[in-house]
Amino acid sequence: MNELTTLERRGMASISTPGGKMLIVAADQRNGMKAVMNAPEGPGSITAQQLSDAKADLVRYLGNAAPAILLDPEVALPRVADEGVLSRDTALVVGLDASGFETIEGLRYTKFVPGMSARKVRELGGDVAKMLWYMRPDLQDATSRVAEEIRELVTECSKEGLLLIVEILAYRLEDESEQDYAAAFPRLVADAARLSVECGAKVLKLQYPGSAEASAAVTEAAAGVPWAVLSAGVDHETFIKQVEIAVANGAGGAMAGRSLWKDSLAVSSETREQLLTTRALPRLHELEAVVDGTLVVS
Repeated sequence: MNELTTLERRGMASISTPGGKMLIVAADQRNGMKAVMNAPEGPGSITAQQLSDAKADLVRYLGNAAPAILLDPEVALPRVADEGVLSRDTALVVGLDASGFETIEGLRYTKFVPGMSARKVRELGGDVAKMLWYMRPDLQDATSRVAEEIRELVTECSKEGLLLIVEILAYRLEDESEQDYAAAFPRLVADAARLSVECGAKVLKLQYPGSAEASAAVTEAAAGVPWAVLSAGVDHETFIKQVEIAVANGAGGAMAGRSLWKDSLAVSSETREQLLTTRALPRLHELEAVVDGTLVVS
């Protein structure tokens, strides 16, 4: 297990429930958030100011009820901190990854938001950092570019006393059939966890691997490093069942985005407030109960 430093332990506590499980509202999406705001003239018509307003409302009416919220440094920050929108009791996780990815020789690579670093996360008021990497552990090993990037950022964040959440996404190759990818997926998630831990990762954010058995395999591969399940855009009912299974088999919590709020955003601030408080917020409370094991949904 990659041991946490004292400062990293404080970061871990800040993103966890009283029951000790990670629970983070993910709201670092940009284009994905525009897509669900139902703008009459389409997502492309939504301005940066409108998106910023939507993120501020998401923090105000949903994120502040969670232990932590994940936000981007391009639209949401530093506004929600400077204007006092973010509650003092909600930890701030800052995403370092830029939207999209580039493909080189069939493999996907993410990029950093320009100017972002562990020090910049601190300057933005962040308590914890998060970086996304795409990974195919059947084609990439400890000498690969993605492995080297993980090692470098883990070291940088450690020097800054900043806990880093390593998010890994497995993906289907262009010449790979859906059937072959589905068959390989559970192993890809587990092997990605194993490689990330070998590169120094201390906290993981991973896709649900598909079953109780696969979740147990991920836990074994993570070798004591806590991992949280990401929602990957599924509906809330599906996600809480996935979380229940994963936590019962060793997962350390959940990081939920669209499963909470994808049908609760709009261009209108009045509509956002109504939907976030009556639809998304009850889902968050239910997810917390499932994460902490006080509610059984299956």
